[in-house]
Formats: sequence, C-alpha cells, structure tokens
Amino acid sequence: MKHIFQKGTDETKPVFLLLHGTGGTETDLLPIAGMIDAEASFLSVRGNVSENGMPRFFRRLQEGVFDIEDLVFRTKELKDFIEEAAANYGFDPQNVVAVGYSNGANIAGSLLFHYENVLKGAILLHPMVPRREVALPSLANVPVFIGAGDNDPICLPEETNELSSLLKDAGAEVTVHWESFGHQLTRTEIEAAKAWYGKQFK
Repeated sequence: MKHIFQKGTDETKPVFLLLHGTGGTETDLLPIAGMIDAEASFLSVRGNVSENGMPRFFRRLQEGVFDIEDLVFRTKELKDFIEEAAANYGFDPQNVVAVGYSNGANIAGSLLFHYENVLKGAILLHPMVPRREVALPSLANVPVFIGAGDNDPICLPEETNELSSLLKDAGAEVTVHWESFGHQLTRTEIEAAKAWYGKQFK
C-alpha cells in the first residue's frame, strides 16, 4: 500500500496509523498527527480503492451504503499491511493508534469490529457504523475517541450514538466529542482529541 512512515523522536509513544477521507492522500493527516503528538512515529496510508479517481479504503455501492464484501477484504489487507510495515520499520504492531477521518475512520472502525488486539486505541473523526449484525471481538481496555457533528449530514448523530454503543458493548472505553460544523474537521475537535490522547497515553 502506498504510504509514508516517519520515525518519531520518542519511540515509546504509540505509532499513529493515519487514514485519510475520500479523495485524500497519505499526506492529508500529517498536520493533525503533529498537533496530537509531535514526538510520535506515524504510518500514513493511501487507500487502495479508486472511486472516480478519488482514493478510498473500500468500495461503496452508494453514499452511505458500503460494499461489505470489499470492506472485509480491505480491512484484512490493511491489518496485514500494518504487520508487514511493523516488521519493515521496526515498530511494535501492538502499539498502534489509528487516526482516521471519514472513510479512513470507517476502515479504522472496521479493524476494531473484525480483529482483537490490532489497535491499541483509535481516534475516529466523523465515522459511521462499518457493519451491523456482527459479533465484535473483545475491545476491553481499548480507548476510542469519536469526533462527531451534531449536524453532520453524512454521519448522523444517531449513527454516532449507535457506533459508540456497539464499541462500549464490546468493552471499549469510548469518548464522544460533539461539534456543530457538519462533516468537516475543526481545530477544537483536534484539540479535544489531543487532550484525550494525553490522558490515555501518558
């Protein structure tokens, strides 16, 4: 998978897995990673699916309707890539925190839904529920931050609350931060994620 890896100045910190939104690239979330923890290493990945020339992490049938078969395949592809990158770059695959926005948040959520111990934590910015009617693995002691918009036209508040409940039921420690700026990222949202990260990963 096309990616950028940069070793941080403190290798005891979690490695950020950066996952862009639809139409983004592996450079999109680099400033956000720097805002959250400038000392951490990061692995920033470009999605392998193209939708009308726009990179994505998995196919969709239409807005808000995921191609579940492709989602499952691409989720495993990403999990395998994390393990491969950990071996190549010499970081601990058990010390990875995902930072994903929109489509990237959805594939990060799918990692949590499908695999135990693949993420140490996750910052999900405007995510949707990746799958329904599946049994989640144990997410005990996995902290998850959800950045959401109470007027987000793509990820409705009901969707955010449902995702939060599903993750909590699987044992995750979920914090939801609400904004009122639709689907866009805001500085205050990132600052809230930074404050949350500082408490979880001192």
